[in-house]
Amino acid sequence: MSYVASVNVMLKEGIADPQGLTIQRALPALGFEGVAEVRVGKRIVLKVDASTADEAREQVEQMCQRLLSNPVIESFEVVVQ
Repeated sequence: MSYVASVNVMLKEGIADPQGLTIQRALPALGFEGVAEVRVGKRIVLKVDASTADEAREQVEQMCQRLLSNPVIESFEVVVQ
C-alpha cells in the first residue's frame, strides 16, 4: 500500500535563522507590523510503499535521520496519511 508522508524540517531553537531574520526585517516595509519572530524551514512530501502507516512512518523517520535533516541543528515532524 502507498502512503503519503509529509516532513516538516525546522532549525532547532537557539540556532540562528538568517533567512527568517531577513523576512522578519522586511515585513514592516511591506506594511505587516507586529511579527515577533520568523523561522524558515522546509517541507518534503514523499510517497512511500509500506505494509502499514506505522511502517511508512518508521521508514521516513530513518530517511530524516540519515538524509533529509541534519539532526545536529534541525528537528523534524512526520505526518503519514
